[in-house]
Amino acid sequence: MGASSDVPALRRGLAVLKSLASRPGPVSAAALARELKLPRSTTYHLLAELHEAGFVTHLPEERRYGLGVAAFELGSAYLRHDPLERLARPLLRRVVDESGFTAQLGVLHGGEALYLLKEQPRRPQTLVTDVGVRLPAHLPASGRAMLAALPAAQVRALFPDHKSFVDRTGRGPKDLPNLRRVLGAERRRGWAVEDGHVTAGFASVAAAVFDHGQRPVAAIGLTLRHICDDECGQSWPELAEHVLRAAADLTTRIGGHPQT
Repeated sequence: MGASSDVPALRRGLAVLKSLASRPGPVSAAALARELKLPRSTTYHLLAELHEAGFVTHLPEERRYGLGVAAFELGSAYLRHDPLERLARPLLRRVVDESGFTAQLGVLHGGEALYLLKEQPRRPQTLVTDVGVRLPAHLPASGRAMLAALPAAQVRALFPDHKSFVDRTGRGPKDLPNLRRVLGAERRRGWAVEDGHVTAGFASVAAAVFDHGQRPVAAIGLTLRHICDDECGQSWPELAEHVLRAAADLTTRIGGHPQT
């Protein structure tokens, strides 16, 4: 078998892995064959080869297949190389140079927003959103940009009761119904906004970054100095243009697809 004839089999094997990765749990070979439009015999052969290599786990009692340890190890190696930060850094730098404000890259970690990267202008401002800092995800714009792209059931699981809603400044969603209304408005707008929810006197805008399954994997945000007596309803569309473009570029760089 020549090298060129191996390519279709490789593509089918990768399609099997992508399908398994997109599902919440193990699946039958018949379901995979239907989804991928492959003969059952071909599907079983691919699964056997992937199982032998450790990329697929077979659950004989259930007659189902899931991702194996080798797939986890490959994903862990990907994370060790910090690809998200490497790909995002020049985009954040561009956002800072265009806007003059501090830009951050955040990810969801349970019910918190974890900041992985920060780029600052020439005259930086002291912000709580530093690299490694975790904040309740319902308060910063970066956190809400990702929450707005999650299914309602997942948001409810992350914020099951009133104790989940930490209050830092007296502003921001204080319960699940309020959070749902805010997320709905931000979903329709296309970007998230917070005005003094994290630190009094500062506001931020953010947009989500999506993976190949249209799931939010990160958010790019901008923070600016802004003082008002009460939340004044500003949405900063001119700044949102910068983060939306950067988030779309990062989505493309990681092979993702925006939600439609």
